[in-house]
Amino acid sequence: MEQHTIGVDLGKTVFHLVGLNRLGEIVVRKKLSRPQLLRFTANLHVQLIGMEACGGAHFLGRALREQGHEVRLIPAQYVKTNKSDYIDAEAVGRPTMRRFVPIKTDHQLDLQSLHRVRERWVMRRTAVINQTRSLLLERGITLRRGRCHLETALPEIIEDATAKLSGALRILLTQMKLELDQLVTRIEEADAGIKQVAQENEACQRLITIPGVGPVTATALIAAIGNGAAFRKGREFAAWIGVVPREYSTGGKQKLLGISKRGNPYLRRLFVQGARSVMMHRTKQSSGLSQWLEKLSLHKHHNIALIALANKLARMAWAVLTSGQVYQPPVLTDIGSAKLVCR
Repeated sequence: MEQHTIGVDLGKTVFHLVGLNRLGEIVVRKKLSRPQLLRFTANLHVQLIGMEACGGAHFLGRALREQGHEVRLIPAQYVKTNKSDYIDAEAVGRPTMRRFVPIKTDHQLDLQSLHRVRERWVMRRTAVINQTRSLLLERGITLRRGRCHLETALPEIIEDATAKLSGALRILLTQMKLELDQLVTRIEEADAGIKQVAQENEACQRLITIPGVGPVTATALIAAIGNGAAFRKGREFAAWIGVVPREYSTGGKQKLLGISKRGNPYLRRLFVQGARSVMMHRTKQSSGLSQWLEKLSLHKHHNIALIALANKLARMAWAVLTSGQVYQPPVLTDIGSAKLVCR
């Protein structure tokens, strides 16, 4: 029985496999464990094996490639909505399937893991700070916004005998301070690891020269898209991280809405934060970028201009990453023009 394409729906212990012939007809359906799946595919000669890009997909994709198969990972949003395990496996045979997810290397997965753990620590640190402030507010003690103000004032509040705080609350605040100190130490260690990776990676060094892009954004970008070859142009990458307008067009009329917020939310947040930093110091940027931002800010809301800048920074980062060239600040063709030219 000829099998041209294999689709696999992944699970923790059970995998559903669908085999298609050259006409796209289902010729095989199997339910296998992980060892059974790898034994089954080791003796197969097929044109393509596809699976949804989800947890464990990159490991299995590399294992199948080592067996000599061509493997493609399908973005989760392209899988049919009437969901079942076998329908998910059939998605690889759809003729309209054009976009696939590159299989990540061990280095990319290590970087991605570091960023995800660091993000959780940062969120936990924010939660501890907010909870501590709220507990103090219930006792009539208010603190200025900002982590540095809490870290400075909290030891004094705990030791202040004149403050009307119960012994139980002082013990609780001491424990929360200890938790906060531990989180700060872990985040600093993660930041040090990220900076070391950025210093040793040539692509990261080129990305850091872009305004608003630091070691965290550069390494997160490498972990997410590698060399960026999965995207044909910077516009596709900007759409993937969700900094382009959503579109609702009908009756021949185009209607653009807010940003789509699709794709990678972590990268989108980093580029927006970088854009906010560039916007705050726009007078210190290159002449082309500075004047472009000034003209944009005159007739656009601040938040709209911010997202437009994040879009531009994302496209610049993709261009630097894929071209292998060093970032060149944009310049204006003349003083009265708003058209940017990249050298």
